[in-house]
Amino acid sequence: MFLVFNKQKIITYFVSVLTVVLLFFVASTLNKNGEETVETSSSGERLLPIYNVKTEEKKIAFTMNCAWNADDIDSILETLKNNNVKITFFMVGEWIDKYPEAVKKIYEEGHEIANHSDTHKHVNNLSYEDNVKEINLANEKIKNITGEENKLYRAPYGEYNNTVIKAAKENGYIPIQWNLDTLDYTGITGEEMWDRIKNKLQAGDIILSHNGTKHTAESLDMLIKNIKEKGFEIVRVSDLVYKENYEININGTQIENN
Repeated sequence: MFLVFNKQKIITYFVSVLTVVLLFFVASTLNKNGEETVETSSSGERLLPIYNVKTEEKKIAFTMNCAWNADDIDSILETLKNNNVKITFFMVGEWIDKYPEAVKKIYEEGHEIANHSDTHKHVNNLSYEDNVKEINLANEKIKNITGEENKLYRAPYGEYNNTVIKAAKENGYIPIQWNLDTLDYTGITGEEMWDRIKNKLQAGDIILSHNGTKHTAESLDMLIKNIKEKGFEIVRVSDLVYKENYEININGTQIENN
């Protein structure tokens, strides 16, 4: 009886531990408060967007998401022009519908217009087909104004899973994330934005910002000058990333294959 009792106790303990492990795994795959959802393919591979680029050139891509208003676009464009800087604007299709003149101004100033979905939905909850639709509709709106297609895609809220990445890649788009976040959308000051990123800057970084926030437009000149003073050139995403013959490591860093 003593031996049987201990075996049962061991089995019960093992089942309990296994249950906890499984529950933890399931919880880790849930999307909460805009955090990334982890989904692996049937082969166990997790697909990633590009967070940053491994490069010896001191280049940093500055990006700006456009999803809210366009009140500060003229100010932003003036600052960029005065600093002789071209950046990448990731635009939502619905924003393009509302502010086509702003889109034209941005394009005519030589900045890059990239895809940020059509309606800014939580794309992790969408099917493959609906993800493709979101991407293609936004692309058509960009093309209708600029006459050009852009194959860079940034998913809303920074969310992605394998379905989202496959929908982009299999339709010819390069998924772009970021590795430095100004957190400008929280309403922090320019000084606070700079404090967040100043000691983290490295060649190949991709910086996230937004138009339509409280302090971004007024802080942009200072941020650009400070980045330049550290010896970095600010470029568009397409001037930073490799278009072919590359791999993305487990940290989301794009690495050129030699």
